[in-house]
Amino acid sequence: MLELYYWTTPNGHKITMFFEESGIDYAMKLVDIRKGEQFNPEFLSISPNNRIPALVDTAPEGHDQNINLFESGAILLYLAEKTGKYIPQDLKGRVECLKWLFWQMGGLGPMAGQNHHFVQYSPEPVPYAIDRYVRETSRLYGVLNKHLSHTGPYVCGEYSIADMAIYPWIVPHEKQRQNLAEFPALKLWFERVQERPATQRAYALARSINTEPNVNEQSRHLLFSQDAKTVK
Repeated sequence: MLELYYWTTPNGHKITMFFEESGIDYAMKLVDIRKGEQFNPEFLSISPNNRIPALVDTAPEGHDQNINLFESGAILLYLAEKTGKYIPQDLKGRVECLKWLFWQMGGLGPMAGQNHHFVQYSPEPVPYAIDRYVRETSRLYGVLNKHLSHTGPYVCGEYSIADMAIYPWIVPHEKQRQNLAEFPALKLWFERVQERPATQRAYALARSINTEPNVNEQSRHLLFSQDAKTVK
């Protein structure tokens, strides 16, 4: 059995998109980050970075012990290799897919995340930070738009875990102060992924779980005031 520790964030959506696309069975365990459930000892034993999502494979092939995973990119790669789905099987295609998966993990996700923080959640405006991260988000949109203008319908030609990783971080483009009309190839790709039935099911599931913002006044300190003492 695959156990998904989940909450309704962009990184969480990546994994539900994979499950909805692949149709494999899994059990969902909700971790409400607004209430601090990410600090529960059970969850920390799986995800020591106290971040969702996390995954437990209770019956990994060829192993008699559970396999625990954290970091959404690692989870997507594990699921793709376990199922043989949504990752190219030839060397060149696999490398292309991994390049864009890690581009999202190391670039788009962190930069857009800082964009979200300073544009939406900072207790007071920090103009330099807002300008810095809105511009960097724009640059990354430009990189993706240029790439998509030369590829097939998806990031690596065929639909893959690279698309699943990137899409949830483009969904909040308006909050990131980005205009998709300025990125025509990206816009077409975004609409193509958005229209996939599995994508719609994944986001409908999220809406059924959480009807409130992930960050509110009660959770702001909990989410944004962590330091080394948090993990001791």
